[in-house]
Amino acid sequence: MRIDKFLKVSRILKRRSVANEACGGGRVSVNGKEVKPSYSLKVGDEVEVRFGSGAVKFRVKELKETVRKEDADKMYEVIV
Repeated sequence: MRIDKFLKVSRILKRRSVANEACGGGRVSVNGKEVKPSYSLKVGDEVEVRFGSGAVKFRVKELKETVRKEDADKMYEVIV
């Protein structure tokens, strides 16, 4: 699954266009490497998304094309 789609489906970012801009702007890295929006994400990858005031780092647990709002947080595990 593409990283921009994962960020939208998992509800980490609100819209896919915002996820696309974040990846294009160098604010998203997977396993320590900056990635483009088309990067193919795999289960077990560690993703870091940097915001203006901080960052969130998480590990991908599962990939699904669609998911209910209540189950979106089961797709990833936050790493401290």
